[in-house]
Amino acid sequence: MILQALYQYYEREKNRLPKEGWGIKEIDFVVVVDAEGNCQAFDPLVEKKGKAWVGQPVTMPAIGPQFLKHDNSGKDANLLWDNAAFTLGLGKNGRKKARYFRTLLRDWFRGKTSDPSILGLRRFLVRFARYRQFHEQVLALPGIREAEMRKLLEEKGGTITFRFSEDAETLIAHRPDVRKHVGLEADLTSTSGICLITGAQDTIARLHNSLEGIADKPGSPARKYLVSFQENQGLDSYGKVKGFNAPIGKRAAFAYSTALNHLLSSDQRLRVGDATTVFWAAQPNRMESLLYQLLGEDSDQGSLAIKELFEAPKAGAPAIYDDGTRFYVLGLSPNAARVSVRFWHVATVGELAGHIRQHFKDLEIVRPQYVTNPFLSLKTLLSTVAPPSAQRRDGDIDSLPPKLAGDFMHAILNGLPYPQPLLQAALSRIRAEQAKKRDNGKPAEHVTYARAALIKAWLNRHNRNHHPQEREIDMALDESCTNIGYRLGRLFAALERIQQDAAGGPDKVNTTIRDSYFGSAMSTPGAVFPTIVRRNQHHIAKLRKEKPGLSVIRDKLMQAILNEGMDCDVCFPAMLSLPDQGRFVLGYYQQRQAIF
Repeated sequence: MILQALYQYYEREKNRLPKEGWGIKEIDFVVVVDAEGNCQAFDPLVEKKGKAWVGQPVTMPAIGPQFLKHDNSGKDANLLWDNAAFTLGLGKNGRKKARYFRTLLRDWFRGKTSDPSILGLRRFLVRFARYRQFHEQVLALPGIREAEMRKLLEEKGGTITFRFSEDAETLIAHRPDVRKHVGLEADLTSTSGICLITGAQDTIARLHNSLEGIADKPGSPARKYLVSFQENQGLDSYGKVKGFNAPIGKRAAFAYSTALNHLLSSDQRLRVGDATTVFWAAQPNRMESLLYQLLGEDSDQGSLAIKELFEAPKAGAPAIYDDGTRFYVLGLSPNAARVSVRFWHVATVGELAGHIRQHFKDLEIVRPQYVTNPFLSLKTLLSTVAPPSAQRRDGDIDSLPPKLAGDFMHAILNGLPYPQPLLQAALSRIRAEQAKKRDNGKPAEHVTYARAALIKAWLNRHNRNHHPQEREIDMALDESCTNIGYRLGRLFAALERIQQDAAGGPDKVNTTIRDSYFGSAMSTPGAVFPTIVRRNQHHIAKLRKEKPGLSVIRDKLMQAILNEGMDCDVCFPAMLSLPDQGRFVLGYYQQRQAIF
């Protein structure tokens, strides 16, 4: 199903995707040669964007799996383009790699073409390899002699292709007579069979093209495949090896891998942690551009996309979402052997839009005045619960459990409960930051808007699927809620505010009961609340003396919380369950917002 959907996407977009035997590659330099093998120019195409050097995307021959990444053999040269080690023999093992590049060029076009550019290129490569003086002359040409360009070429292995001096507009790889002889690499063992994707007779692909754009992780191979088989590992059947175990025709294998590589380099890709998600529709659809804005980076476009998502049905434009178009979402992650499929989601655009609308509706919660943009992306939600690192104070997503990002995305797209580790991570981060200070020494917020919104959404989705009889948690303070965790959270917020009022205001006290007791009050209230309620008597007495009007207001708030089905002398439970700890946090957060 996955490969068929990718194949259909290639058929849909084949007019703007590379043809069979070709692929898109970023080219950094173009070497101009003449028919005698002289080098006329060394033209850089690379540009600096931020801190990175980025080449120009060009359609180049893709003759095998090495099109995207080389293995360590040094034998897998590309045709008519490659990095500086293969094309010019620069860097480690450069002489050996350049020999394979020259051999491939000779063998591929032997007896096939009389195009003078091929003969000129072969002469240039031989002269560059054999004659040191010629070597230095080439590297002294304008465009490469600048220190930064030379460093990029020699140390980082810039990607090089070639142009014929008599043809100022066309690369050698694109010359008409050359193009006729550039195609898919022939398998050493050609086997014909029925393709699993198309159902047609075709030559079966022994090896499939590798993928680029999937996050790397330690231990993952340089080349990443969606379909691959290791020989003699117990996965072979009926004497078949490699791709013959999953018979896919060469044309279909090229089509699906080209489509997937295109998606992995486009705006229809979302990467969170080690999970990379791509998405597309069976037919062109507005949701293809909206989904990244809805779940990607925080931005004004995200807020506008949410507005469009919620208001389109009201504006009488349901066709954007409800036209029955099938929509595909594929979650991938690297692995030691091959790419892992984290999740595969198929739905109509209308169903998908409904689930995403529900996700953002579940996240709605009262927010502080300083939060002007309510949009919370997937990345923001995960980083706000991830442990901080030396590099990222706002949370390092890579330190979260590997499956969490993929499971979270899967839950959003299917309208399912969020994974339980997400609530555990949020509560752990809140507990870890209960005594956190800002740079000026004042208490920093530990129950942030994003964490409170995520906990509220987690609880509502959990109840909706597992306890439908329970009422949903509102956006703002719910004074009628009698849940013990929620009430205790409200009580803790009131006690903290009374302590601050007695000290002269929130900015007048550096250490509150939050710094010492929040984590234990949230998990084991029976061991903590009798102590802080008793100490509160001192604060309320001081407040009555200095600000009697305010003391009456605070006393009424305390009584309203305590008298709603809870006796503060006997009913502090020894422990709270994980969901009730989440309700404690929400009660604390919403009560604080109501007070402010």
